[in-house]
Amino acid sequence: MLLQYLITYGPAVISGILLVLCFPTMDLFLIAWIALVPFLLSLYDKAPKQAFKTGIALGIPYFFGTLYWIYHSINHYGGISLIASIAIVILLCLYLSLYTGVFAFFFSITIRNTKLPALLIAPVFWVVFEFLRSYMFTGFPWSSIGYSQYEFLTMIQIADVTGIYGISFIVLAFNGALTDVFLIKKRTKDMPLFPLSYTVLGFALLSVLIISTIVYGQIRLREVRPGHQFKASIIQGNIEQDKKWETSYQSSVMEIYKDLSLKAAASSPSIIVWPETAVPFFFQTEIVYTEELVDFQNQLNAYLLFGSVLVKKKTDKQYLLSNSAVLLDETGEVAYIYDKIHLVPFGEYVPLKKILFFINKLVVGVGDYARGERYIRAETSFGDFATLICYEIIFPGLVRKFYANGGDFMVTITNDAWFGKTTGPYQHFSMAVFRAVENRKPVIRAANTGISGFIDSNGKILSRTDIFQKVILTEDVKTDKKISFYSKYGDLFMYFCIICSVILLAHLFGKSRIV
Repeated sequence: MLLQYLITYGPAVISGILLVLCFPTMDLFLIAWIALVPFLLSLYDKAPKQAFKTGIALGIPYFFGTLYWIYHSINHYGGISLIASIAIVILLCLYLSLYTGVFAFFFSITIRNTKLPALLIAPVFWVVFEFLRSYMFTGFPWSSIGYSQYEFLTMIQIADVTGIYGISFIVLAFNGALTDVFLIKKRTKDMPLFPLSYTVLGFALLSVLIISTIVYGQIRLREVRPGHQFKASIIQGNIEQDKKWETSYQSSVMEIYKDLSLKAAASSPSIIVWPETAVPFFFQTEIVYTEELVDFQNQLNAYLLFGSVLVKKKTDKQYLLSNSAVLLDETGEVAYIYDKIHLVPFGEYVPLKKILFFINKLVVGVGDYARGERYIRAETSFGDFATLICYEIIFPGLVRKFYANGGDFMVTITNDAWFGKTTGPYQHFSMAVFRAVENRKPVIRAANTGISGFIDSNGKILSRTDIFQKVILTEDVKTDKKISFYSKYGDLFMYFCIICSVILLAHLFGKSRIV
């Protein structure tokens, strides 16, 4: 029995493990181009229901290996036991594995009942389910295969047209092509009239696609786009999460940020950036602390951007809060406030609260968080920018809305202390590379415990910190005024893939022998 399970599901498990190796911190990204071949080959001889289970077998090691770090937040800060927190992560992985399971179900049907090569079938279905995973039930686009390629700069430049999903598409197409090589004899045997022309044409199209992508990437990497330079400083305070909001620790937190900021100001930056919820008080509500911060700002001779929890509404029982970014100009005046739009489920709010009334937020506070509604940019003398807070940076569709009609650079502030010393902070940082490429905007990333850093508009990492360090990072930033195709038009590539998959499935399920 065990041997039979290994034979049936072993290739999928192997593919899942190989995919894990492609992401930070292993970063063996070239493995992604062959990792799915065992899985795809194993689907050919399987009935649709068994193929679905095989997709689950792929997803569990794939998602657990890339998302295990979630247990740290739940266990260390949510008051949930280690076993229970791991069980929650496993449940999340089972949910995410449904997408790979449904992919396997449709792939197995299509490869057996059409003459299309795997190199055309696999990428279309795969990216559709990655896209759906990014939006359904508030969305969770983490671990998309395209993200494994963040260091492959030449290949990922096409993301300014297709978004991250175009990179996943190419990687899946290559895996599909290798699968076709191994399946040609079997498909010819099963279909005596199987036309090799379909496979040959598919290989030709894939070759053109890869060559075109590489050429496009080289052109974009060498392109000189309009913009100017300014100096920016990031303050990584490395504040312990469990002490951050203690009243007795408030002064110490502010002293850390003030001391580091004064040192940064010596290099005359145009802007100094603090992380998400850097100030341990309610800015504008707690007047004494607010005035102290504004007085300090006058010493910097630079703009100061920081994260703060703001009180939007106050009642006798609780506050209505926002997770916000605040920009003070060189005189200490508030120049811009952005309220976080995409809140973290179970962290900043509880979805389906009337049904899940027994669940509390992971972030225990004195009130509920309200989502922002305005896609606004700050306007400064050295350029316009939007501020993406925490995991907003992982949503390409949200980020592009800030840059559909312009902008010069991008700032993202976060508090990755929740992730501990796991691969979570490294994965989170790598995803910002794609927002830079998609929108052709350099990224300034300030994280409480790291990773902080600078990324140019081609996705090249200019500098970055390590985790759990108290450090100042200063860099010259080259703005980029280009409005990319993706920023302007969004996920047109994905809508094309969705239409193709719907047409294909409608054709397949119209045949009685598949039902």
